[in-house]
Amino acid sequence: MKFIHAADIHLDSPLTGLSAYRDAPVDLLRTATRDAFSNLVSEAIDESVDFVVIAGDLYDGNWKDYNTGIFFSREMGRLNAVGIPVYLIYGNHDAESDTTKKLSLPANVHAFGANKPQTFRIPELKVALHGQSFKHAATTTNLASGYPSPEPGWLNIGVLHTALQGYAAHASYAPCSVAELSAKGYQYWALGHVHEFAELENNPWIVFPGNLQGRHIRETGPRGAVMVTTDQDSIVSVERVFTDVLRWHRLEVDVASASDVVETVRLVGQSLEKLIDDDPTTKPLAVRVVLTGQSAAHGDLFGDEGRLRAEILGLSASLAGDRIWVEKVRLETSPAMDAADIRARADAIADLQVLLDAAPTDPALLSSLSEDLRHLVDRAPHELSDLLPELKAIRAGELGPMVASIIPGLVAHLVKAS
Repeated sequence: MKFIHAADIHLDSPLTGLSAYRDAPVDLLRTATRDAFSNLVSEAIDESVDFVVIAGDLYDGNWKDYNTGIFFSREMGRLNAVGIPVYLIYGNHDAESDTTKKLSLPANVHAFGANKPQTFRIPELKVALHGQSFKHAATTTNLASGYPSPEPGWLNIGVLHTALQGYAAHASYAPCSVAELSAKGYQYWALGHVHEFAELENNPWIVFPGNLQGRHIRETGPRGAVMVTTDQDSIVSVERVFTDVLRWHRLEVDVASASDVVETVRLVGQSLEKLIDDDPTTKPLAVRVVLTGQSAAHGDLFGDEGRLRAEILGLSASLAGDRIWVEKVRLETSPAMDAADIRARADAIADLQVLLDAAPTDPALLSSLSEDLRHLVDRAPHELSDLLPELKAIRAGELGPMVASIIPGLVAHLVKAS
């Protein structure tokens, strides 16, 4: 017997701030979550699985219109036509009380209720699925503690949307521990909420499949679900199934050996070629290029970011055509000379370094700078703060760290030009 365990599909998740990206593959990004879900359904049909489990956050929130529900119904119809049932719970993003738009579920879809734990049984397979949906988005009680005892002699699957203890980066929804889940006596725990794949235990199996499709640079690498193969009342294997249609990568390039922009771009090209070679698929790649290292090129890079990005865009186009989209180029390099070396020069730039050393804590300077920048920042869409942390710092009046981070690049640029 085989079943697919998926979670965190976030159908029609809005890609906020997309307009801030230059040359973005907008059409592909807008339909990515739908296309990934269609790939999941196709995989279930091709592999003739016995059923599909969705462990929460099928939707990304209340629907803007009914098209999201109509799309889901159409995909479920494909499964229904070949006799594949679906068992799902709702999580914090599609909790019962927060969803005002609804459509009747197709006949093959079975949703766990939100008032108490519920069990769905598949007698011909001797499978019992236990689960409970979220009634409210902010469900911070331990739902797993109320799940029923396992059915003796059957394959028992717990379906749970949970942050699980130890995942501090995630809100503590339906918290519980691995030890508590292990003690329940189920053979498999189909978890959702954490977007990274994680195989926490294999006796019993406790698994986060991750989300079906990376939606931004914080969700890098392959994405998908898991295929679970069983033998009577035991799990034989759990294998990842990749459904993503676009893959995000953070590409760190050490440019310590570069002396200028040209050499920097050459090193980036070598890293891009390796990225392409290491990915055997033909999926489009959304890449954030992060330049690191203590480099003599730091001054040039700081002073000519526009040219640097254009050079890298041109290079990626020549290497892979439209397959690579450079989402952003981020400078995390440092100058070859530190502040002490600059001060030892005993020239005008050394004098400037002394003045700039005090800038991050100069209240008059920071106040004046904040006033000037707020006029510009207040015109920008508020959601851009998630993409540009600098905007958030300016709005909060926390300019000291930002000024401190700019000074080394500014001085290195002047040193290079002198």
